[in-house]
Amino acid sequence: MCALLSGGGYAERVAVPAGQLLQVPAGVDLVTAAALPEVFCTVWSNVVMTAGLRKGEVLLVHGGASGIGTAAIQIGRALGARVAVTAGSAAKLERCRELGAEILVNYRDDDFVEVVREATGGHGADVVLDIMGGPYLARNLDVLAMDGRITIIGTLGGRDAQVNLGAVMKTRARVTGSLLRRRTPAGKAAVVAEVCEHVWPLIESGAVRPVVDRVLPMAQAAEAHRVLEAGEHVGKVLLTT
Repeated sequence: MCALLSGGGYAERVAVPAGQLLQVPAGVDLVTAAALPEVFCTVWSNVVMTAGLRKGEVLLVHGGASGIGTAAIQIGRALGARVAVTAGSAAKLERCRELGAEILVNYRDDDFVEVVREATGGHGADVVLDIMGGPYLARNLDVLAMDGRITIIGTLGGRDAQVNLGAVMKTRARVTGSLLRRRTPAGKAAVVAEVCEHVWPLIESGAVRPVVDRVLPMAQAAEAHRVLEAGEHVGKVLLTT
């Protein structure tokens, strides 16, 4: 079994409500399974359950090479969406392309609003999955298609933003903030049930796969954090005992 934890992921033993347990998908080993619950529950709950991504729409994923990002790319493609991503290097963008991203933006060099607008014939993004927060909100609104949805799941760039409400109104935008850990046990169980029903078959068929950058022993936890903070990873970094 693997589980969606409410915290305590570094512990050797944890107590988890039964509704947050998931059977390890067929063909996935226990170590790799540790990379599954948090990222796929986060992506499914936000991109599908909240934002309602549909076939043929455009999904923009910020931080495409992260654990969340690599999962979101694959879920988006599995649902029949066009996927755009931002990342900070050509190597990371290439990995995103291999996973199914079609529109690639190096945020160090290019404006994602211009690139996505041009690549979609002016349409923009129907759904934006954002981990950056404040500094990106205005531009996320600029890139949004009519009736678009922005889901903010992180504030890596900062928590404060100034918003032109005219930009919200003119596209009938919907902006949602979400923290998976703040959901009730019943809310987490509902997410887990959907993931088991819809995502696990995709993993078992090979259409979606966990992306693990490296596996380190618990004694190298500091190194794992250094890798994450330096942005040297693509996908998940796992610790084992």
